[in-house]
Amino acid sequence: MARPLGEATREAYGKTLAELGRENPNIVVLDGDLSKSTMTKYFAQEFPDRFFNVGIAEANMVGIAAGLASAGKIAFASSFACFVMCKAFDQMRLAVAYSRNNVKIVGSHGGISIGEDGVSQMGHEDIGLALSLPGFVVMVPADGAETRAAVRAAVEHVGPVYIRVGRPKAPIIYENGCPDFQIGKAITLREGRDVTLIANGLMVAAALDAADALARNNPQKRGWNRRRPNRRPNNPRRPHAVDGLPPAGEANLLWRIPKPLWNLLLGRCTPSPKRRWGRRF
Repeated sequence: MARPLGEATREAYGKTLAELGRENPNIVVLDGDLSKSTMTKYFAQEFPDRFFNVGIAEANMVGIAAGLASAGKIAFASSFACFVMCKAFDQMRLAVAYSRNNVKIVGSHGGISIGEDGVSQMGHEDIGLALSLPGFVVMVPADGAETRAAVRAAVEHVGPVYIRVGRPKAPIIYENGCPDFQIGKAITLREGRDVTLIANGLMVAAALDAADALARNNPQKRGWNRRRPNRRPNNPRRPHAVDGLPPAGEANLLWRIPKPLWNLLLGRCTPSPKRRWGRRF
């Protein structure tokens, strides 16, 4: 059964950012000339004196954000995921990660789900690159409610953050908000025994659909008891013993499950072969 669609996660990001702008005058926002797509336009309309359109110059944008953060501001810098992470990685490495500046990078149009925008706009390296930056918190919210929680958590967290948001409308996962959201902790959507499905972003809805399909097609397995954690990829701390662990994410195959999580799981899970499914670039 198709899940009802809610707002795009980029839309939730933009509206939440405007809300936070009303609450916290210390927040500043930068954009790489894509505010109508990243949805920072909502913040720009309300707070033009705290919004900076840097133009198509992602490296400069991150450098300026780092400077504003070093002066005490909470700086959000937004562009398409492939642009901001690939073009400004050096600035993130030195001016943000190394300096531990309070900069929040938000990459929109992440993954392959942007569809008609084309391959050149698809950010599938962003998660791996962000995870390689020391001290970065990395979050990939599944729907509008979780995006709001992630953006607010980013403001509360002192230090570098990367959030990936998407272009299409997202299936609703959290109908009553996301009160259990915590940085670095997975949310278990269903309990079970037989297999654990791990996903983030838009793939959370797909993982829930897969769990439903397993239940329908395997009645002899008592509906396949599935644990379905929706996890953000940073700082895995609480691995569980599981018999099967298929991950789902819109990312390079190397980063669908971050290496730190693999290392923990390999030491605690039942030994089993590891296989990868995906399309070649």
